[in-house]
Amino acid sequence: MNVLSLKDVTKRFGGLTAVDTVNFDIDEGEIFGLIGPNGAGKTTIFNLITAIYSTTEGEIIFCGKNLKGMKPFEIANMGITRTFQNIRLFKKLTVYDNVLTACHKLADYSLLDSIIRIGKYKKQEKELNIKAAELLKLMGLWDYRDVVASNLPYGLQRKLEIARALALEPKLLLLDEPAAGMNPEETMQLMELIKEIRKRFSLTVLIIEHHMDLIMGVCDRIFVLNFGIPLALGTPKEIQENKNVIEAYLGKEEGNYAEG
Repeated sequence: MNVLSLKDVTKRFGGLTAVDTVNFDIDEGEIFGLIGPNGAGKTTIFNLITAIYSTTEGEIIFCGKNLKGMKPFEIANMGITRTFQNIRLFKKLTVYDNVLTACHKLADYSLLDSIIRIGKYKKQEKELNIKAAELLKLMGLWDYRDVVASNLPYGLQRKLEIARALALEPKLLLLDEPAAGMNPEETMQLMELIKEIRKRFSLTVLIIEHHMDLIMGVCDRIFVLNFGIPLALGTPKEIQENKNVIEAYLGKEEGNYAEG
């Protein structure tokens, strides 16, 4: 089953074509990579999927439903959540409260319940606090739960943003350069964490990343963009051996998979 399908998706900003006739399908449970040089249109595709931008042409289909005309909060309610290239957290809240706030999307108690704080409110608040704690432990953030988010090291802020996205219980998780600011050891830990997240939550993952070790180690398939134009689609091995990809992005020397 296709969770996400892009059909002839094009985005123009005035006379600039940022994304040009992009087509790909992402299968349920797949970790799908999106790579290309800076300015290739990768984040633009994320912004189209999440309705920050509207498509100029083409269709985006999520679980059989056309996303055209939908608002960002409606996209999130359908089950698509994301992280951002530039981290967006509640910077003055603690790590714990950042995740707990996101968990409250799942609450359905009434205003009266929240005022009298008994019955349904008490039960659901207990469940949401347990969920927030579980996510923080999974992401290795439990020991930082009382730290104000803005005081976290950059790499841990990345993990917190992922935890907050998971709190919304998505079907499709979009990760925009999750390893940015991480050292090689942290990047490898993140690679294993993404695999664990996929397995534990039965998630489909779409990931943008410049760290080729992570992309090649975690993705089932990879789609390559070059200045908005589709360049290649295949398994990590097929992408590594694709001459056009090597020249455009990975470096002309065979086997050079450093950041482009």
